[in-house]
Amino acid sequence: MTPTAKIIAFTNQKGGVAKTTTTLNLAAAFVESGHRCLFIDLDPQGNLTMSQGIDPDSLEVSMYDVLVHDMSIREVIRKREVDVACASIDLAGAEIAMSTKIGRERSLEKAIRPIMEDYDFICIDTPPSLGLLTINALTAAHKVIVPVQCEYLSMRGLVQLQNTLSMIRENLNPDVEIEGILPTLVDTRTVHAKEAIELLEENFGDRVFASRISKTVRFAEAPVKGMSVLKYDPDGKAAYSYRQLAKEVLENGKR
Repeated sequence: MTPTAKIIAFTNQKGGVAKTTTTLNLAAAFVESGHRCLFIDLDPQGNLTMSQGIDPDSLEVSMYDVLVHDMSIREVIRKREVDVACASIDLAGAEIAMSTKIGRERSLEKAIRPIMEDYDFICIDTPPSLGLLTINALTAAHKVIVPVQCEYLSMRGLVQLQNTLSMIRENLNPDVEIEGILPTLVDTRTVHAKEAIELLEENFGDRVFASRISKTVRFAEAPVKGMSVLKYDPDGKAAYSYRQLAKEVLENGKR
């Protein structure tokens, strides 16, 4: 049987939870361990695209054209250590442009199909919402990774996300599963963070990754240099954490 990519959507409708940071650095850890990876940037802010040294405003075509006009995804992929299917600000209007399109929830799934054999992992960065772009990602995905900032308000949104996933399973993609919930921006010095992690584990059990992503200035510095934190500070704590997360995901895949 021809091997095909494992598609992972990174999602949380709350912004500022290190979602793009996690997409970027987990894929970098996969590449470091010898896997072929593609980023798909579905966030109109284009932060993942910019992290690869690409100016979204300079793009003639982007994921907007793939989703709205059925352009081949190969046309918008830029070759990098981790290839990237780029976002542009046009994506902000994609949901309206797709509103009358038949099968609009499956536009991304259809676009990815021809490249499934080109990669081991396809990592989709979603906007901080549960709109049509995120629904496209969840419909195409095998697994979902949910970065969650360790505070109570961030965790409330998990219930809404679970409801959306239930709807997706019932109507669009019966096989999509939560790969894991990832505690991010953890400040281990605070009692609040420890209590928040305990609450996560009480509610979600072994779906909470053992890996913890701590707060560090390295996450802000690395993309400015066009690097993952694994390249920017390879021996640092942040790089270690994402390597450990990659090991967890790879081990889960063997079960």
